[in-house]
Amino acid sequence: MKTVTKLIASVALLGAFAAAPVMAETIRMGTEGAYPPYNFINDAGEVDGFERELGDELCKRAGYDCVWVANDWDSIIPNLVSGNYDTIIAGMSITPERDEVIDFTQEYFPADPSSYMALAGAGDDVTMGVVAAQTATIQAGYVASSGATVVEYPTADETVAAVRSGEADAVLADRAFLEPIVAESGGELVFVGEDVAVGGGVGMGVRESDSELKDRMNAAIESMKADGSLTALIAKWFDGRVVEW
Repeated sequence: MKTVTKLIASVALLGAFAAAPVMAETIRMGTEGAYPPYNFINDAGEVDGFERELGDELCKRAGYDCVWVANDWDSIIPNLVSGNYDTIIAGMSITPERDEVIDFTQEYFPADPSSYMALAGAGDDVTMGVVAAQTATIQAGYVASSGATVVEYPTADETVAAVRSGEADAVLADRAFLEPIVAESGGELVFVGEDVAVGGGVGMGVRESDSELKDRMNAAIESMKADGSLTALIAKWFDGRVVEW
């Protein structure tokens, strides 16, 4: 009788464990927090924007709890590699050079053209003058190879300020970042020259060793593409832009 009682008690205990909720693994999502509409810090001091909303949904679908970490752009890859967070989700274009250091998921935002912006009346020739670009970006590399003089700044906002102050003749950045700045400038700032295609689509960066994390995030991105929720999210944050996957 004691044996039967113990067996019943053991079964009940196992059932209790089985019924207990499984705690989701926590991962740290690294972003810049200074590149709207991809990511920015809102008035409450929290990470916000397209990638915040996207990242939270991807974590939910992949079975993770997300914690958000803001990091300066120029050290965002070294801090991923050193383990200060587990992903980069920061408007980062997939390039062969970056792929040698870290790994990437599939793209969650298609390749976006880069555009030159200058003060109204500057003329298209300023694209070969002094051009501002954010440090360690594909745009900075492009300007350096174009024959223009590149001046690098730690943040994207500083590149825009350099044009306004006359420190730079123009700025080269993602068109999606510059569009609202031009629209809200009241005619002070305009696009100049031709758009250029540099880099690939935007993906989530992970360490080379984190293959399971990459696979789970890839599956989550694919599911959002399949059910249309990623297309809707892009339209919400990028002025109705329609993307077909």
